[in-house]
Amino acid sequence: MPRTSAKSKGQRWSQRVTETSNALTLEKGVFARTDPRKIAVSLRRSAERSRRRKGSSFQSAMSMLNFYINRAGRTLSARQRARLEKAKAELRELYGKPATGLRRTG
Repeated sequence: MPRTSAKSKGQRWSQRVTETSNALTLEKGVFARTDPRKIAVSLRRSAERSRRRKGSSFQSAMSMLNFYINRAGRTLSARQRARLEKAKAELRELYGKPATGLRRTG
């Protein structure tokens, strides 16, 4: 019996995970917003309201954002990718986490 892929059925597993994840209940259209700060605030709100997450609310929010960026892959425009990368920085700021990258010493 031939197997049919989810893609041929018009469904994508990553979309299903994003929409029905046990970790977070996301606001509709959160990743389509144009303001990185609003994306970060929405993710934080969703993560803090969730009682089913395994890690901290910061870990859950950042994980969902990274998941979306990674799964969208080549379909993200440079503008969208930049906006979502800025949302990561905003999320770190909201949680008082240090920015990533090289740090000066001494």
